[in-house]
Amino acid sequence: MIAAAIGALLVWSVGALVEQRAMTALRARASASAALHAAVLRSELDKQRALPLVLADDADLEAALASRSPAKLEALSRKLEALGVQARAAAVYVIATDGVTAAASNWRLPTSFVGSDYGFRPYFTQALRSGYAEQFALGTVSRKPGLYLARRVDGPKGPLGVVVVKLEFDGVEAAWRAIGEPAFVVDAQGLVLITSQPEWRFLARDPLPQARRDALRVGGQYGGASFAPLPLRQKSGGVARTDTPRAERQIETRLADVAPGWTLHLLSTAVPAEQAAAAARWITALVWTLLSAALLWLWVRRRRIHLAALRDRETRLELERRVEERTHELTDANRALSYEVEERQRTETRLRSLQADLVQANKLASLGQIAAGVAHEINQPVAAIRANADNGLLLIGRGLADAAGDTFTAIVAMTERIGRITDELRAFSRKADGRVEPTLVTEVIDGSVLLTASRSRRQEARLVRQGETAGLSVLGERVRLEQVLVNLLQNAFEAVGGRADGVVTVTVREHVDTIEIVVGDNGPGLAPEVERALFTPFLTTKPRGLGLGLVIAHDIAVDFGGQLTASSTPGQGATFILTLRKAVP
Repeated sequence: MIAAAIGALLVWSVGALVEQRAMTALRARASASAALHAAVLRSELDKQRALPLVLADDADLEAALASRSPAKLEALSRKLEALGVQARAAAVYVIATDGVTAAASNWRLPTSFVGSDYGFRPYFTQALRSGYAEQFALGTVSRKPGLYLARRVDGPKGPLGVVVVKLEFDGVEAAWRAIGEPAFVVDAQGLVLITSQPEWRFLARDPLPQARRDALRVGGQYGGASFAPLPLRQKSGGVARTDTPRAERQIETRLADVAPGWTLHLLSTAVPAEQAAAAARWITALVWTLLSAALLWLWVRRRRIHLAALRDRETRLELERRVEERTHELTDANRALSYEVEERQRTETRLRSLQADLVQANKLASLGQIAAGVAHEINQPVAAIRANADNGLLLIGRGLADAAGDTFTAIVAMTERIGRITDELRAFSRKADGRVEPTLVTEVIDGSVLLTASRSRRQEARLVRQGETAGLSVLGERVRLEQVLVNLLQNAFEAVGGRADGVVTVTVREHVDTIEIVVGDNGPGLAPEVERALFTPFLTTKPRGLGLGLVIAHDIAVDFGGQLTASSTPGQGATFILTLRKAVP
């Protein structure tokens, strides 16, 4: 009886210890897996949130909403259609202040949103009131769930409407489903919004009162959802899925605030820990039983013949060998599991480090480019000032006052040059005040050429200016016009980089009511697909580009009543034409 009690206590203790260690390792691995799930979701959300922000400031969109011209609205629908394909958004559409959709990316389809009234949608009313809104709901036409990102479009006289981007999570859910572990996201109300188990959508993590369920059904945001509780029940050390035949125990890992008000839940099976504990108990019971039997056998057979003693010794050695083998197996399994968890943690640490290095490198590259250009432009005049000052002191010491005067005159000229460089850099960095006034074309070109001089020399490109006429003015603002030309000149210098005969031309052409400033190069030109979508946000061919430089330049030209166009011949360079209104003398 004592041996049986000791054996039972030993079996229970070993099983509990093994299960505890296995559960600790499983929870660590589940936390790492949940972080990967959250990273996939955050990446999709962050990529789409920038789209309504950019569209809310789009000049074409504002003009279409302000005029409600059918031609402009159709052009806007085409633009939204292209953006929706590039951004992989489910739908991109614009709602006027009366709640009626004016333009949409699905305008060609039978399910087009154009003309539909969405004034009842909370995301529309909230965005119109506070400027921005997000809402997860079923589509009224597609009946597919998604997150609606809405942002107000403001005009000079007040709100013009709301731009909406619908984000569907089919790809995210498919990625989660491929991993094989049930995952779902609940909102602040406890409702399942995104899930790898489609039948769990719009179920509640915890039971909801009947009054709360009735309130959620108002407005049809969740369709005909029942808001029943998830098929989960609490179990020691986790939860159990009641929709599976054996109701196996699951480890529930939660990550809060993967998005505002959203919590990610990941269910990982606890079966390996239970199997490890069961195996440990069986092994311990076997060892204890065999050991007890061996001890009893030795006690009974102690007085038997020597052969029986030898056989008992062999039996005990075999038993010890089997125990050692099983112990090694358990140790190796535990070591392999620990190594896998550590490897996942090291991978996540390296990923975060690489992301931080990339952000810091981008900052240092921008600061270094500006500092290097200004230092190169100022370095030569400063060196000349130092040399002329030394010569002037020497001439004064020799009594050659007239010659010293010429030297100090040269110093004054050098300081004026430095002043022009710093004044131009300060003026370029100053925030524009938005005024439109007559601006000299020559001054704009001079300032832009001065700011990009270091880029021209670094690319060993030759700059040719032609067609300029004194006193020629356009309607605009110098700071913003310089911003456009600096962008065009930098792109041109980069295009001819590495060419021994690289040439960038700036040509001014005067017409009756307009003036054209043409920036051309003899680089490789633009690819046809790039040229067709040149002024589309986030389209770039530069490894570190954001794809917003030409979009901003185009919008500045439109603000001044002009336009920016481009043409290209493969192998013969690209040409950008900035057309502006001529200022009346």
